[in-house]
Formats: sequence, C-alpha cells, structure tokens
Amino acid sequence: MSQLAKLDAYFQEHRDQHLTELNEFLRIPSISSLSEHKQDMQVAASWLAAAMKRIQLENISIEETGGHPVVYADWLHAPGKPTILFYGHYDVQPVDPVELWESPPFEPTIRDNKLFARGASDDKGQVFMHLKALEALFALDGTLPVNVKFIIEGEEEIGSPNLTSYIKDNKEKLAADCIVISDTSLYAPGQPAVCYGLRGLAGIQIDVRGAKGDLHSGLYGGGVQNAIHALIEVFASFRDEHGTIQVEGFYDNVVPLTEEERQAYRDLNFDEAAIKEEVGVTELFGEKGYSYLEQTWARPTLEINGIFGGFSGEGIKTVLPAEAGAKITCRLVPHQDPDEIVAKLKAHVEKHKPTGVQITISEFDKGAPYITPFDHPVIQAAGHAYEKVYGVPTAYTRGGGSIPIVASFDQILQLPVVLMGFGLTSENFHAPNEHFHLENFDKGLRVLGDYLYEIAHITF
Repeated sequence: MSQLAKLDAYFQEHRDQHLTELNEFLRIPSISSLSEHKQDMQVAASWLAAAMKRIQLENISIEETGGHPVVYADWLHAPGKPTILFYGHYDVQPVDPVELWESPPFEPTIRDNKLFARGASDDKGQVFMHLKALEALFALDGTLPVNVKFIIEGEEEIGSPNLTSYIKDNKEKLAADCIVISDTSLYAPGQPAVCYGLRGLAGIQIDVRGAKGDLHSGLYGGGVQNAIHALIEVFASFRDEHGTIQVEGFYDNVVPLTEEERQAYRDLNFDEAAIKEEVGVTELFGEKGYSYLEQTWARPTLEINGIFGGFSGEGIKTVLPAEAGAKITCRLVPHQDPDEIVAKLKAHVEKHKPTGVQITISEFDKGAPYITPFDHPVIQAAGHAYEKVYGVPTAYTRGGGSIPIVASFDQILQLPVVLMGFGLTSENFHAPNEHFHLENFDKGLRVLGDYLYEIAHITF
C-alpha cells in the first residue's frame, strides 16, 4: 500500500474523532480584540498545548508576550532531515452582527458538508489539520520523516503586534529550513494553489490646510485657495490616465515578472468577464501591458482610500473649505521598501504642492512584500503533494493583499515561506456564517501528510 493510500485509510477511520476534537477547539471564543475574552485566549492556548502533547510533540510551552501568548512545540529526532517550522494562529475575529448567523458562531454545525463556526477556516481548522497530519505519520510510521517546530500565535487578527519581537528574540529556537503556513485559499473549488508571494503595504494620510477657517465663496472665491481643489491637484499628479504611478523613483526596485511566471498566470485562464460581473463594472482598469492577475498580484499600486473635507450635508453650503484630507495606501512588490516609498511620496507631494496651503503627511501601516521563487523546491514539493490528492495541476499564485508577519519571518529568519491553504474565498472568513468545506478538510489532511514525505527528500 502506498504512503498516500495509508494516509487515506487512516483519515477515513479517524474522521469522526477528528471532527469531534476540532469542534472542541472551535467552541472556545478566542477573540483577541475583545478584552472580555482574555481568559478564553488562555483556554485556547492550553487546548493547543494539550493537543500537541497527545500527538508526541515535545518542548511544549505557552509563552507570554506583551499581549496574548504564543504556543511553541517541536519534535527534532530526524537527523540529517529538514526542519519545518509551522505557523498559524488560534485567535478569531469578533462575530458581529451575531443575528446574521444561521447557527451560533461558537456551536460548530455541519450543513451541506460544510463546518460552520467562527475560526472554522480562519485559522483554527487549518492549524488543527497540521496537528492531525503529524498524528497520522506517528501512528503509521512511529516517527516523522522530518523535524518539526510549531509557533501558533494569538494575535494575528489584531495585526500580530508582539510576534515580530518574539521572532527576533527567539531566532535560534525558531531556526528551520522552511516555514509552512496554511492560512490562505485554494485558487478555486477543486483547484489547489501555492501562494509564493504577497504584496507589502505603505499607508499615509495627507492633510491640507488653507485659510484659518471656512470662507464665504462669494466673498473670497477666486482669491483664496480652496483646500479641496489643492488636494485634487495633488491627486492628479500621482497617476496617469492608465494608472501608471508618476511618483519619481516609485518603480526603481520593482522586480520584473519572469516569462515563466507570466505563462503560469496565462495558464490559469482567468475569466475577466466574470470579475467584471462580480464587482459590477463594465470595464477593468490598470497599467497597460499587464493582465488583471499581473496587475493585482505582482504590480505595485497607489490608491486613494478615502477623502474628507468641506460640506457634505443635505442641500448646499457655499464655502471655501479651509481643510481637506485623504488616506492613501500603496501595495508594494519585491523589492520595494515601505520606508523608501513613503519618503518618495512625501517628496512628490512637496514638489506638487499648490500655492496657498500647507500640507502635512502622517505615516500609518507598513509591511514589507515577500516572495519565494515559485520554482523553489519547497514550493514545487507542495504543488506535487496537492496534485496527487486533487488530481489537477497546482496553480502558483501571488496574493494581492498583505500579511505583514510573513514578511517578518522572511526578513528575520531568512527562510523560504510556503503558503499552502485549504480554504475558499467564499467561506466568510471575517463575516457571519464562516465555514470550512469538509471536502478540503479531508483532502488537505492527505496533502499535508504527503508533503512531509515529499520535503524529506529535499537537500537545503
């Protein structure tokens, strides 16, 4: 019997038991953002530690941080074999509005082969799968084909404020050959995907100040600068009519896509008509010379997220606004540095500042981009494991969003990162009725088990 067949038999035999255990985990309301659930965070961390002990992991510890604890464990008895660091999180989003849930968010319920509960997909269900994959290998072989380490945090849903410092303080303990994270999605139902890159983030707020107060447009209009007009002039200078960013030096460090990557994206046969229907537009918009997937996965952006200033109530008020402002974020790609991009934005605004106003810029969220070359052996091994179970070629994708802690792992530990998730984008991760398709729970267990056999043969 093949290794994959043995895994399949094991998971079929233990499916009910595994779902019962997962339901225990999901019943814990580990909402990291709400102080009234602080004790629940400790309960969830303790549940994880106990689950790790049951499957023979060692050196298990619940480690305090400036906020909610980190759970660590390892098993290091495969000499000469790679060491895999698994990362995940046990905290979940709040459940509001609770009245929109069809079943209570912390009472796991199965409907149509979907497990409904807060955290079912993001990320308790996927963290649990890592543990059960190891349990199966211990049961079948009495050992593991690789060395493993776990770091499961309780603050991902609030931006991981304490994890970067934890990683810096524990570099030696966390040393490994690669990092595996299951907190992403398949490309589509039945279509597995390995995400090998994420965009970074740089956010700023622009505040424009003109006169000492709003002015009567009849008395002062045409003679005093209007703060909103000044802000619009700055906006107009940021991009050309095709969306190409005009900030000097903005693209200097952008790494061009390889032809192999572009072909991999073409092979996905992305349906642009479907995305237009999904978002309700008649035309797509973006940099010329790039496909929609390239624009949203692998090209940097500059977007205005919100504008404020002037009068916006019912009717009309004839004033020259004295103040206006906007919030702007840039999605960044390798090897753009968030601090350098903010500096270039500031220089651009100063260069294009209209007369008659003062402009200040405040810095907000920042996160570095990350990429592991998609032909890296650990990425390709993940693709092979998916293909054995799902029976179709794996898609190799980048994520248009940002997970700042992934960049921290990349920069501090300098390891390849493998994002191999099993959720679907339709599973209401942060919304009412979050759920996890159990088809992907079942298949994902087999993929993760087979991946450890695959990666055991890689030389780092």
